[in-house]
Amino acid sequence: MRYHVVHIEKAFEQEWQEDVFDQTLFDLGFDTIDGNDYYIPTDLWETNKVEIEALCRSRKEVQWLGAEACEDKNWNAAWEAEHEIVDLPKGVRIVPHCAFGAGHHETTSMLIDQILSHPMEGKTVLDNGCGTGVLGIMAAKCGAERVVAVDIDDKSVDNTRENAILNGVMVEVQLGCTPPDGQYDLILSNIHRNILIAQMDVYARLLKEGGEVWMSGFMEGDCAAIVDAADKQGLRHKDTKKNGEWYMLMFSR
Repeated sequence: MRYHVVHIEKAFEQEWQEDVFDQTLFDLGFDTIDGNDYYIPTDLWETNKVEIEALCRSRKEVQWLGAEACEDKNWNAAWEAEHEIVDLPKGVRIVPHCAFGAGHHETTSMLIDQILSHPMEGKTVLDNGCGTGVLGIMAAKCGAERVVAVDIDDKSVDNTRENAILNGVMVEVQLGCTPPDGQYDLILSNIHRNILIAQMDVYARLLKEGGEVWMSGFMEGDCAAIVDAADKQGLRHKDTKKNGEWYMLMFSR
């Protein structure tokens, strides 16, 4: 996947103001921030560049410094060289290949903790937006009978397959923008709040009676909108977890 990088300088008075600004850029397709450099897949940049530049130039706290195509290089190799591979519980070992979710981010670790503390034996599990496959692989290691993983990024699909083989578990991996049809005891989704809300009807349709959906990838300000969207689809808010600034919501049917 090719990327563009946008260079800006920021001078917000309050940290929350910068968080709101960053969230707006994430909504437009950015997926990585490194200081004053914001990275976005090139296809999303081409679609949204007029709106992105207008947004940045409209804020007095932001100085637009320009945008450019990223150097065409082996991003996986560069990323892996900077990130230590560490074993997770159950002996799970994840090679990230530049996909988010090696198991150590607050959102991922919250979901892993819940997988480890809940019975998985015999369950059918959907890992939606699988990234490296860490959540589905952990569920399989804990006894899940069937694990289905889906992601929109072909590199994530390949990475999940590689990590499943590395950990000696069976995971059915599919490329797609929506979860595959089926009936699941547990749905795991660690992705952007807007996608969670947009797919809530799908989660409700795919979830077995008595099943649960566990979601993370968002902060406190996003929780109310997610709970409201779930309630409208007949999903009952069961519990909330917090790790640092990140939140996890658990729903049941």
